[in-house]
Amino acid sequence: MSTHLSPIVSEFDTEEQAASHDRWFRAKVQEAMNSTKPRLAHDDAMAKVRTELEKRRNARAGRPLV
Repeated sequence: MSTHLSPIVSEFDTEEQAASHDRWFRAKVQEAMNSTKPRLAHDDAMAKVRTELEKRRNARAGRPLV
């Protein structure tokens, strides 16, 4: 039986859930670190995010997309 965690301490209900998520997250990080895909520079990634956010703001405001 897993110990229940306080919502103040953890977003998970039990230690089992927290441990399961931790294992999953660590595996995803390791997978990304081992990837041979081309890397995207931080500034390029942020430029893409800013462009996408601006498109969404314009769409929400009813203005035509650029």
